[in-house]
Amino acid sequence: MWKGRLAIAAILFVSLIATLSMFTVRGASNDQLEVYSWWTGPGEEEGLAAMAKSFETANPGVRFVNAAVSGGAGSNAKAILASRLLANDPPDSYQRHAGLELLDDVRSGKVQDLTDLYREQGWTKVFPKGLVDNLAIDGRVYAVPVNIHRANLIWYSPKTLQEMGLSGPPKTWTEFLQQAETIKAKGRIPLAVGPEWTQKHLLETVLLGELGADKYERLFTGGISWLSPDVTSALDIYGKVLALSDVKSAAGDWQPQLDKVFSGSAVYAVMGDWSSSYLEQSKKLQYKVGYDVAPSPGSDGVYDFLSDSFTLPTGARRPDLSRKWLIECGSAAGQNLFNPLKGSVPARTDADASIYKGYLEWALQQWRDPKTRIVGSLTHGVVANNAYNAEIDSALGLYVQNGDRAKFARTVEQQYRETQ
Repeated sequence: MWKGRLAIAAILFVSLIATLSMFTVRGASNDQLEVYSWWTGPGEEEGLAAMAKSFETANPGVRFVNAAVSGGAGSNAKAILASRLLANDPPDSYQRHAGLELLDDVRSGKVQDLTDLYREQGWTKVFPKGLVDNLAIDGRVYAVPVNIHRANLIWYSPKTLQEMGLSGPPKTWTEFLQQAETIKAKGRIPLAVGPEWTQKHLLETVLLGELGADKYERLFTGGISWLSPDVTSALDIYGKVLALSDVKSAAGDWQPQLDKVFSGSAVYAVMGDWSSSYLEQSKKLQYKVGYDVAPSPGSDGVYDFLSDSFTLPTGARRPDLSRKWLIECGSAAGQNLFNPLKGSVPARTDADASIYKGYLEWALQQWRDPKTRIVGSLTHGVVANNAYNAEIDSALGLYVQNGDRAKFARTVEQQYRETQ
């Protein structure tokens, strides 16, 4: 009980500090731009600072106010932002994951339509069509993507694969199940997982690998049923994969999940490409030497993306400066300042490729390849609205505990109809 009270007190304290900061900002000069995000970690904080400096240089006399809130992988920031939006006291721009995570804000009129800004800046010509399609809500666009991360990746140590006698990572989930028997026989864990959201991340990659890009997309638009034979088969594979993981002793977060792989106790982990920055900066591992990565099984040629984006809130104090900030976010210069530091790639296909090295060089090649199929992430807010995503979270938590695949499928099928 006392732990719960401490957690509530901590959130209230963060809210109070943010509110006091807000009043300080509001009472200051109008020649400032307040930008709200959860970018406070290594790399992302420096990337935001680089864009802020560029913005101030391009707009003399305007002060960039960084209203970032740390903690909870963005959950603290989102909670405080929700309070501000309800009070009709928005920042001048705020961060969201691109896609249907923004749907509630659109329906409640909290953000402005940016479709004309896209036309003015020519962004539909430099952002891939698959990205723009996933950004659009009812045919309009409400956010500007700064970066691109890839979700459908499997990470491993080349040294461990050599010790296991494995020639390479699995190209299908069936091949993974086959490799897992060899790995288990040699006393290693086939797949490391972390907390519930990482298990959901794994689910989306299994669905993508087993269904293919077309059926994966249709699953989240009501085009195919969660009760269909193809999805049933994919969920059965997911159950088998999960059974070969360390889910009963899951890591507390994605970093210790990866640590198990690079300490040698586990062989694979499925995680997004923010992993490369962690492995290189914190673990001091070199791409292709100390660590390597491949598309998650069955998803070669598909880029399951997520993106950080910024908005123009309704009621922003300086919408003119908000638009200039969004132009900075969508520009080649801004994206090239931010992404090498963040460990992501630019949304634009015309950005300077020469500044992206190691893993990011390969990722950018994949993103810019016109043959690459782009789909949106479930776990990270692209293809499911907030209400539906929350229902999937609840149902998946129960499924991981009781293994009742049929009940999980029935629940998420019903909740799709009730949350649209």
